[in-house]
Amino acid sequence: MAVNTPDILYRMAFAGMRGMGVELAQRLLDVVASEEEFFALSDSDLKSITGSRSKVWEHAHRDEMLRKAERELEFVESKNIKVLYFTDTDFPQRLLNASDAPILLYTIGDCDLNAKHVISIVGTRRSTHYGAAFCDKLVDGLSQMLENDVVIVSGLAYGTDINAHRAAIKYHVPTVGVQACGLNKIYPSEHRDDAAHIVQQGGAVVSDYTSQDAIHRGNFLARNRIIAALSDCTVVVESADKGGALVTANIAASYSRDVFALPGRVSDEFSKGCNRLIMNNQAAAITCAEDLLKAMRWESKMVPEKVQELELFPQLTAEQQKVVDVLRKQGDLHINDLAGLMALPIYRLMATLVELDTKGVIATLPGCRYTLKR
Repeated sequence: MAVNTPDILYRMAFAGMRGMGVELAQRLLDVVASEEEFFALSDSDLKSITGSRSKVWEHAHRDEMLRKAERELEFVESKNIKVLYFTDTDFPQRLLNASDAPILLYTIGDCDLNAKHVISIVGTRRSTHYGAAFCDKLVDGLSQMLENDVVIVSGLAYGTDINAHRAAIKYHVPTVGVQACGLNKIYPSEHRDDAAHIVQQGGAVVSDYTSQDAIHRGNFLARNRIIAALSDCTVVVESADKGGALVTANIAASYSRDVFALPGRVSDEFSKGCNRLIMNNQAAAITCAEDLLKAMRWESKMVPEKVQELELFPQLTAEQQKVVDVLRKQGDLHINDLAGLMALPIYRLMATLVELDTKGVIATLPGCRYTLKR
């Protein structure tokens, strides 16, 4: 059962004050003894402390925030929701480095938001087979290399987001869904069962919105800052020229977090955004989990795979079989060398490699090298 502190009512109301972020909250609490005292101060005393004549600081507005917090506290307690405040030890510490991040989060689930490795995976809502296969491959690789020390963050939306969450569930990796609405609903509703599986498997669904807040278009862009701030790095799987994933990438970069993007064919609509990020040096190209670990300087915990037989391959296309034949003859190869031997462009070869990896036919080695699973 979620356990919230006795002063949570005032903390919830304090967090609900317009424009309240980590820096402002800390400055106020350096002067005011507590959140409760903040709401007891006279208008004149508070305005002298803030140096502002805004109506935001007037008692009428503060009383309104308290009433809203009282209603929300009833909901929180009835639904076993935990409230994380920015001074709590289990509050996600990475958020504290983002000045525009919320000072309070509502959470369902027991996921460690301060895990050693936290990775956000974002992308288009119109995910292709190429993007979905890469999502699966990436999370599978991370689950093997980082074992129990990794958490996947995304936004529970259609496409790449839900692909990332489902891959995490599949490979038993804790995952966090960041909502653009309160925890009184799951949006979109089609992902309600996924949200339940996330929580049941050690993940969490989080939000900085209350159950009383309406869903607005701007909520989704605001939600992206939390996705970026919760994570050590952000991976953009697929994106058109414009989209929320690119916003998340830009926010992550502004927080000095690493950004990665999956390259694709220049003619593919949902690779244009990723290719532009890479071309403009706003993101590093990523083709596998090994690329991410190498760039982040994280140590892999994966032990060498056991020898396997090649005779029982699943059914392969002619192009997939050609890759197998080349690797059998040449041994492990860098993707550029493999592309040259097969006379194929990188984008086309990459799609074939993802499919072979998903089928368990090949293994991805550090440095974008590939080999047959023996």
